[in-house]
Amino acid sequence: MSVYPVVLSQTTFTHRDNLTYPFEERGLQFGDGIYEVIRVYNGRCYLLHEHIDRLFRSADAIKLALPFSKQDIIHLLQELLEKNDMANDGIIYLQATRGSARRTHAFPKGDVQANVYAYVQDLPRNLENLTNGVCAITYPDVRWEYCYIKSLNLLPNVLAKQAASEKGCYEAILHKDGEVTECSSANVFMVKSGKIYTFPATKRILHGCVRMRVKAFSQELSIPFIENSFTLEDISHADEIFLSSTTSEIMPVIRVDQTQIGDGSPGPITRKLQKAYEQDANITEKTIEQLS
Repeated sequence: MSVYPVVLSQTTFTHRDNLTYPFEERGLQFGDGIYEVIRVYNGRCYLLHEHIDRLFRSADAIKLALPFSKQDIIHLLQELLEKNDMANDGIIYLQATRGSARRTHAFPKGDVQANVYAYVQDLPRNLENLTNGVCAITYPDVRWEYCYIKSLNLLPNVLAKQAASEKGCYEAILHKDGEVTECSSANVFMVKSGKIYTFPATKRILHGCVRMRVKAFSQELSIPFIENSFTLEDISHADEIFLSSTTSEIMPVIRVDQTQIGDGSPGPITRKLQKAYEQDANITEKTIEQLS
């Protein structure tokens, strides 16, 4: 796929090469905006309503008035998929900013409407990593205190992800004074003695849509799901570690820094959750179980 039309706040669809981005755009100059990344499998959105609900929660948190209703956005995103003939695996990137106005820190005065952009992109499942697991580093969590808002202010996340990349790792597990919060672009979970532990859904972490499904899967599988934080020291004694996000799905972690997790392969609880995810997303071809 080579053409990805973009939907704007004026409900205009245009070729990506024709899009003009105002230089006094508050998302560009202040990071004054929010976003969502929505997974697409075989041309179908997964957890679409959950993502749109979170978009509106983030908008409320930063006092951003969106020019569409939830149903309007869902309809436009479906139209976006159709215009792109999207029939395979990919993502929708959706962004809303406070609009275009003269640069000043305070909210712009007058009739300034939010800008809303969206595009689609091919993204095959990373079956090799999902099957074999990945490595991660630990990294200090220096982000702001409102991480539950999916905002455009991602520089600390970018630096953490880059630190992981420079060490040949997939992710950076963030911590504050040794207490694990989440990752640069995923939620993180520890399995110990048959129980799943993860940081509670407070303002200090992003309330991941896949995280919510992991909780539901755990309940369906009668696996205790404990929303208590764990520490860097706990990681060294973990039976399993895994991540969750829209693009990572449910990703096993087999090494953190220099510590091997368990026997160095994805664990049984992670595998059960991966299978539940594939069933929930209606993935029937090239499943992890078929490849393992």
